[in-house]
Amino acid sequence: MKNNIISSLILAILVIGCGPKEIASIGDKTYHVFDNEHLYFDPNLTKDGINVSDTQPFYIESGRIMLRKISIPKFERETKVSIIVEETSAGDRWDKAGSVFVMPVNGVNMLSVVQGQFTLQHSEDAEKTDNFPGMVAEGEYQPAVELMRFMTPFGVGFYSEDTVKYPNRMPVYIDGWAKKAKWKQDITHLLPLLEGEVYVGVHIDTWTKEGYNVDVKLRFDESENAYEPAKKRWIAPVLNSVRYIPPQRGCDKFQRADIGAKVSIPQNAKSVNLGYITTGHGGHSGGDEFVPTENIIKLDGEELFKFTPWRTDCASFRRFNPTSGVWLKTRNVDYIDWEAKKYKTKKIEEPEASSDLSRSNWCPGSDVPPMIFPMEKITGEHEITVNMPTAQKLKEDEQNFWFVSTYLFGELE
Repeated sequence: MKNNIISSLILAILVIGCGPKEIASIGDKTYHVFDNEHLYFDPNLTKDGINVSDTQPFYIESGRIMLRKISIPKFERETKVSIIVEETSAGDRWDKAGSVFVMPVNGVNMLSVVQGQFTLQHSEDAEKTDNFPGMVAEGEYQPAVELMRFMTPFGVGFYSEDTVKYPNRMPVYIDGWAKKAKWKQDITHLLPLLEGEVYVGVHIDTWTKEGYNVDVKLRFDESENAYEPAKKRWIAPVLNSVRYIPPQRGCDKFQRADIGAKVSIPQNAKSVNLGYITTGHGGHSGGDEFVPTENIIKLDGEELFKFTPWRTDCASFRRFNPTSGVWLKTRNVDYIDWEAKKYKTKKIEEPEASSDLSRSNWCPGSDVPPMIFPMEKITGEHEITVNMPTAQKLKEDEQNFWFVSTYLFGELE
């Protein structure tokens, strides 16, 4: 009884001592980075400059990106890290690519570029050339590392309570529209990027003033075992083609070239892995969103891994997509005729939603966990590149592109 009272007092002291954005309990600490914040597109929002804050979320890229500075202590014992993201529509009824990322506060980063303190190569002519600045390292600049990729569903939350229009789009196999989308991933391997002062950002590829509401938490579960010291980890960013900063466009260059960078792997590195996040986009018939496309990863010019990223389970996310377009398809169905006590066949019309269709490694309402590729024992400087020979071209009326982010990570002996 005495021990329970002492534990309760300790817990109370921890909670009282936390700020409004930090939740603490014995054995874990959770940082509420974004508390149901509104993310939307409005060119007027940042036309007079960026209001950088050391304590509150702030916007860049006309509101399509929110950043927040946080400070996380270095953990002495082994610690598990989770990211939890929740999203609802604030009026935007479309599915959009979303990304949570991290970058250092000090030195050259995305914010340095947006504020004009660092100029990326080819920035001025990027709209007219085959260059996509900011995807790989340039001098002191390093691309941001993605913590989670997610895909907003069609209208979840804002349109879920619509009692006039959207109930008629509801299939018989669900009992109601979901109130929100929620995803959780283990990102323990990225812990070194989060310790200290960092910017955590969230990006959604929206083009509406209504936009979305986003909630992001980082949870750190530190071992209570004093004899379990923190593992020595390292991470090296390779490539990130998510269009975080202007004048980036959706990248279709993977079709024409090997894109990547040279990475220096420590001599004492062990358990080296490649983390790879990829999604194809182009929401028209025959676009990269709907065409299976082989991704090829190379090490020093030699093929290392190749696969075709493809999701066939998108119909399982139907309850998150109230505003998805629906059309009717005719087919033969076998059904039970209770009077005849046997199966009969009947031609029926049944609905198929856009959100049901298979896609290039994502579904409306899904997250996109990184694929982890174990590497052989490898140290020193090496080049990692990605190409997709059958990807579609980016045209003025057909937006075909791939969002790819990849990094090496491992432990140190």
